[in-house]
Amino acid sequence: MWHKLTSLTSPKIFYQFASYVMPWLTAFFLLTFTYGLIGGLALAPADYQQGEGFRIIYVHVPCAFLSLFIYAVMSGAAFSSLVWRIKISPLVIKHSAPIGAAFTFLALFTGSLWGKPMWGTWWIWDARLTSELILLFLYIGIMLFQSAASQKQNGSRAVAILILIGFVDLPIIHYSVYWWNTLHQGSTIRLFSPSAIDNSMLYPLLSMITAFSLYYVMVLFIRMRYELTALAANHHWLKGRSA
Repeated sequence: MWHKLTSLTSPKIFYQFASYVMPWLTAFFLLTFTYGLIGGLALAPADYQQGEGFRIIYVHVPCAFLSLFIYAVMSGAAFSSLVWRIKISPLVIKHSAPIGAAFTFLALFTGSLWGKPMWGTWWIWDARLTSELILLFLYIGIMLFQSAASQKQNGSRAVAILILIGFVDLPIIHYSVYWWNTLHQGSTIRLFSPSAIDNSMLYPLLSMITAFSLYYVMVLFIRMRYELTALAANHHWLKGRSA
């Protein structure tokens, strides 16, 4: 099992694996997204306090989750790049950063849309919001650093170190609502205790989180396959695949 997982770090095996799973990823994405959209916007009842305005969570929560999840993936890729020199790790970082930045921006934007009617303001320097904004700046900084790096090897190493330093922001974002007195509510989805949300609202929300995660994987695989095609255009395994 471990050998099969480590074999995916080979550009050839990864390219073939990504090509094979793409139809399955697309099918599961369409299934989970359709159920989450219908369940969240039509089937789930209105919240007794927030009314219909609560439905923005079916976009906001998945975006917020992906903003953290993608950075965690990048941190794992950065660590593997520094320690084991895995060839595809820099590609994971390069193509995950703009996706993560987009999800982080959407999390902040949809949060502002919700905050105006609920809090009476578009923005407040709340601990959760501020630390999430810092995460957006981290994503932007990583992308700028990548584009400005003149020497590829040294640049990739510096980017990996920057990502690992920025990882400290993730637990701050997650635990900020518990460490400080904030307006932002705590987590409603819990792994080891009952979730603070009814199942009629919970299942569509979990489905949307799954759909957004699948979307990230799909876009990442497409972007990485495209770059591998350009980098390995003369490799015999790619020629055979194209034929």
